[in-house]
Amino acid sequence: MAPVRRDTRGIVDAAELFTHVDFRRVEPAEPLRRFVEQYWLIDWNLSEPYVSHVVPHPAVNIVFQQFADQEPFVEVAGIQLGLFAQKLEGRGRVCGIKFRPGGFRPFAPEYPVTDWTGHRIRSPEVFPDADPAAILTPAEEKARVAALDTFLLGLDPRPDPQAELATALVDRIHTDRTIRRVADFARAEGMSVRLLQRLFAAYVGVGPKWVILRYRIHEALERAETDKAVDWAALAADLGYADQAHLVRDFAATVGVPPTAYAQAVH
Repeated sequence: MAPVRRDTRGIVDAAELFTHVDFRRVEPAEPLRRFVEQYWLIDWNLSEPYVSHVVPHPAVNIVFQQFADQEPFVEVAGIQLGLFAQKLEGRGRVCGIKFRPGGFRPFAPEYPVTDWTGHRIRSPEVFPDADPAAILTPAEEKARVAALDTFLLGLDPRPDPQAELATALVDRIHTDRTIRRVADFARAEGMSVRLLQRLFAAYVGVGPKWVILRYRIHEALERAETDKAVDWAALAADLGYADQAHLVRDFAATVGVPPTAYAQAVH
């Protein structure tokens, strides 16, 4: 059971979150890694309620959850378009599966991934054999991870070249800052804009423009948390914005406050 690098991109005030919960990331079994980026495991025991906030990634999650005084349940969380908030209180546990962009479709091939976007579907009919108690109850973390592997492998996902193409394209956007315009990206990949958008709708759940913008905000959020003296104008140019004002607008619309105010608060 290998831990995954602790990348905090997307977590709003990650340091604060880690003081309230025990948060871990773990790799899935090797046959699942073409589909699944990581499992994420959270346990908490709080005397006061705490609300976590995340700027979501372009990824679908299956989440097994146990909250205080509630029966365990499972939900499919499609890509959330805005800031995601979750209230935690008392004692609880979550075992989540974060799929790679494009990686969820082979587990539910009859549904385009846009069908899940913006929704959190509890006890989805598409996974009738999901057993939340079997995932959440074991005391040993290794047993919970093994149960997640067993659940996913039991769904017998089949390789899908279109899913793999979608994953590769999103990975390219994630790692290449020079990708700034959908038309230029489509041309470089030998695709029409329409074909690229259709692929993203069917396999990712959001359009390529959304993905480009979201990774910009993740980078800005990370810089705000790790650098006490960010040169916002230089960062805006580095991320492909026309000027600092456009970065400030997108950041505030997504996170809820301007980047300078956020940076001051976390430091």
